[in-house]
Amino acid sequence: MQISMNNIHKAFGKNKVLEGVNLDIHEGQVHALMGENGAGKSTLMNILVGLHKKDKGTIVIDGEEKTFADPKKAEDFGIAFIHQELNIWPELTVLENLFVNKEPVTPFGLIHTSKMKAIAKEQFDKLSISIPLHMEAGKCSVGEQQMIEIAKALMTDAKVIIMDEPTAALTEREIQKLFNVIRSLQKAGVTIIYISHRMEDIFTICDTITVMRDGRSVDTSPIAETNFNEVVRKMVGRELKDRFPTREAKLGDTVLEVQNLTRKDVFQNVSFKVRSGEIVGIAGLMGAGRTEIMRTIFGLDGKYTGDIFVNGQKVFIKSPDQAVRLGVGFITEDRKDEGLVLDFSIKDNIALPSLFSFTQKAIINEKSEREYVELLIKRLTIKTESAQTKAKNLSGGNQQKVVIAKWIGIGPKVLILDEPTRGVDVGAKREIYELMNELTDRGVSIVMVSSELPEILGMSDNILVVHEGMIAGEITRDEASQEKIMTLATGGHLNE
Repeated sequence: MQISMNNIHKAFGKNKVLEGVNLDIHEGQVHALMGENGAGKSTLMNILVGLHKKDKGTIVIDGEEKTFADPKKAEDFGIAFIHQELNIWPELTVLENLFVNKEPVTPFGLIHTSKMKAIAKEQFDKLSISIPLHMEAGKCSVGEQQMIEIAKALMTDAKVIIMDEPTAALTEREIQKLFNVIRSLQKAGVTIIYISHRMEDIFTICDTITVMRDGRSVDTSPIAETNFNEVVRKMVGRELKDRFPTREAKLGDTVLEVQNLTRKDVFQNVSFKVRSGEIVGIAGLMGAGRTEIMRTIFGLDGKYTGDIFVNGQKVFIKSPDQAVRLGVGFITEDRKDEGLVLDFSIKDNIALPSLFSFTQKAIINEKSEREYVELLIKRLTIKTESAQTKAKNLSGGNQQKVVIAKWIGIGPKVLILDEPTRGVDVGAKREIYELMNELTDRGVSIVMVSSELPEILGMSDNILVVHEGMIAGEITRDEASQEKIMTLATGGHLNE
């Protein structure tokens, strides 16, 4: 399928999102689409599949001008879209999610469950997915939900598959599985439009790259004829000299200590320390228990055994409210459902955990609140016309910045970051890394869960690797390598 999008324009009210984008997609390509958050990548694809209507321009498919009334029509035509923000029905089973509105039926009009299971098993085997089909989808991790969405798209027999940040919640092992599937699809003539902020993905799996900046297409090049620095310069309009800022950690006393933390059938005997000014990276494969450990420390997931100490004082954290009052903040990996109130404004989201600091005798000092929010919007360079803009109207990366801003505002002693740069462009990642350095310079302790090994290696002072609910090993910054981390993450042992 050959697709040409010519001179595409789109505005939402006064906000001009696309201002003349050109994109040519050839059959069998893996075509990367890159740009900073807010550059218009997802909007362009939403126009292609009929989720948004273009204001101006043409879409030509196989030589004929074409416009889809809605995404279902596009899917029926052979164009599937795996969105960055997952479309999972949490109360339905994994199997039911795979076949929503597409259930095969028997000659008697009954749902053909055995056929559904056979089709699902075939797709899961291709992706090496081991999630039980009867499990409620809402109980799956974000990474598992991502794999469900990918499997669902592959079941459509699409000729073109749009993948928007498909590996953002996946670990290195799952990413390699996905890449193998993409290569198989490419050999079968399927075209992939691949939106990602992960440079490793782009240079590993893609043939061609189109860079967007400020709502315009800036350049299209074969991957073999460009490089990391050139792509970054085209994306941000400036040189970005180093991917990770220099870290000169000044470590102090232990602020957070966990001893033999256990939740039955989830993780066991987890022990570690985090000192003031330190970034402790938490690595491991999907389902290893990384997020569950952090959620328990923050009081989200109920009873546990073992001990938690904050500033040397033993505490029993029963709720997030208690954790916040102890100076612990938690930036969740699931910004859509847990990190933001999407219908609230940026101002209300950022101020939410800190309202007590603006309140006197049950009255909010609106001037102080407004100044505080504007300061954080400026500091994190959140792209918005106003602090009153609803969070749901921001790009994924700017939503992530709002989540970070709201937790910075509480003045945390310990900040837990679960996939802090998921879906964030390379320029914004650098800003987040610099912010992490600023926080640790002020003595804040950071625990960072990340599936991006370069991020773990580039920003951590100490690295803990989780395997099947246990700490498999601890590696210092100077000793760490991707090979050592993956050895421990897959159940191996170092120095064998």
